Amino acid sequence: MEENKKENNEEILEITENQEGANDGIKIANDVVAVIAGVAVSEVPGVASMSGGFAGGITEVLSGKKNLSKGIKVEADEKEVRIDVNIIVEYGIRIPDVAFEIQNRVKKSVENMTGLKVAEVNVHIQGVKTEKDDDDDKGTDKEV
Repeated sequence: MEENKKENNEEILEITENQEGANDGIKIANDVVAVIAGVAVSEVPGVASMSGGFAGGITEVLSGKKNLSKGIKVEADEKEVRIDVNIIVEYGIRIPDVAFEIQNRVKKSVENMTGLKVAEVNVHIQGVKTEKDDDDDKGTDKEV
């Protein structure tokens, strides 16, 4: 049985399993699901980077740590999880193949690690990183 809970203004997904009479609940924050998905996406060939909002980039700069959930949005209800992934692809890579691989890896990782059912993995291509971007030494991505 799964329930959405609000604790400290953060969405928490609670999983309660009755195994051998145990009533212990497992609470998984949406941020945890986002990090699992982010790691899975970062391992897919052809993904140049994650595309997050302005706030995510500022947080990454100020903390000095890589934000593993950057560009990932998780929505959970009582029965399933929906995940949106925003990425920038490398130039020359077949986009449908990259998107399909992301969907498979994210679904497998999240379901295996959390036991939650993944209903959707939506991949949004936010831009293409071209070879010219590397030569400019600016480190910026071309958005299309």
